[in-house]
Amino acid sequence: MIELDDIDRRLLRALARDASQSAGALGRDLGLSQPAAWRRIRRLQEAGAIRGRRLRLNAEALGFGVTVFLGVKLARKGQVSLEDFERAVSAIPEVQTVEHVLGLYDYRLRVVARDLPDFERVLRRRIMTLPGAGEVEANVLLSEERRPGPIG
Repeated sequence: MIELDDIDRRLLRALARDASQSAGALGRDLGLSQPAAWRRIRRLQEAGAIRGRRLRLNAEALGFGVTVFLGVKLARKGQVSLEDFERAVSAIPEVQTVEHVLGLYDYRLRVVARDLPDFERVLRRRIMTLPGAGEVEANVLLSEERRPGPIG
């Protein structure tokens, strides 16, 4: 675990809000020079506190108006390898995330679709035909608030 001071925490919060900010802009906001801000970012990356910067696409603006969280229980745990299921489900373009979880279901999927009939098609033709797919539970996303998470 890396030791964080107040400036590191403020830097991480600023990057969590907008990862495209330059070291110069971050430095100005935090009272640091551009090289000092860059060194801190680099140290946080090398320590693993920053794993990368991602582009977040707006699925709704791209025509995908429905997001569904799908709990999937494998039907034959001993007969289908987890890797086979993960590889097959990851190949479905509408599946944004695949999470192996502990609890009632074995996997939690985030699936996007154009509308509910499109989601039904993806569910019936792609997900339910996967090797080992068994019981599923769908939860349609109504709204979402993004939070950057805890920063020491």
